[in-house]
Amino acid sequence: MSEYAHDKIVPFEDRSENKKEQVADMFNSIAKRYDFLNRFLSLGIDQGWRKKAINQFGERPLQHLLDIATGTADMALMANKRIHPHQITGMDISEGMMHYGRIKIAQKGLADKIELVLGDSTDIPFGDNLFDGAMVAFGVRNFADLEKGLTEIYRVLQPDSKLVILEFSQPTSKWFKPIYKLYMEWITPTIGKIFSGNKAAYAYLNKSVIAFPEGNAFLTIFEKVGFKQVSQQKLSLGICSIYCGSK
Repeated sequence: MSEYAHDKIVPFEDRSENKKEQVADMFNSIAKRYDFLNRFLSLGIDQGWRKKAINQFGERPLQHLLDIATGTADMALMANKRIHPHQITGMDISEGMMHYGRIKIAQKGLADKIELVLGDSTDIPFGDNLFDGAMVAFGVRNFADLEKGLTEIYRVLQPDSKLVILEFSQPTSKWFKPIYKLYMEWITPTIGKIFSGNKAAYAYLNKSVIAFPEGNAFLTIFEKVGFKQVSQQKLSLGICSIYCGSK
């Protein structure tokens, strides 16, 4: 498997744990405030991005949808509401995040339809050809091994199934780039520290976005692991992208 610059970006540069362990610890520490900060920092725009990503599955009924990096189950709950899969399995490396996800699922009476399990993208704990759809929202940047993670998703998908990825990207507009840079480098970490007590987590967000192989570079990796009909749709002046690929 090839190694990419983003694979080496970690939240805490002064610590010896590997990326997977650091990312899990980071999300465990901010889990309680995660949903609030998502809405606050994006001014609620992230909800629209998520809806557009889920809409990529179209009207084809899904039997078993896999939500990788499910976190607090935002995408799983929204997918249940919008496209009504028969079953949804959410997977994450952070038990802290999934704790709050399970609370939200239970409050909506959906525990029999949405299951959250502990798992790592580089070693997905399911058999081959099990799911007929998969999605990752703001999670592929956190993969310890991007290519291995995408290969694992490909393995567990059934033929003709679709993977939808929602991920941050960098703006293309020249006038907007300085504003975006100021917001990501200074405002986001400061607000993150105030509300979550963890400035490093939100500084890591910017570092990982910069290092991530976005656009055509990501589509090339997408195709390399086997996906076909790959595409990118940029949203909100390019600060977010939807990537799609089929097995």
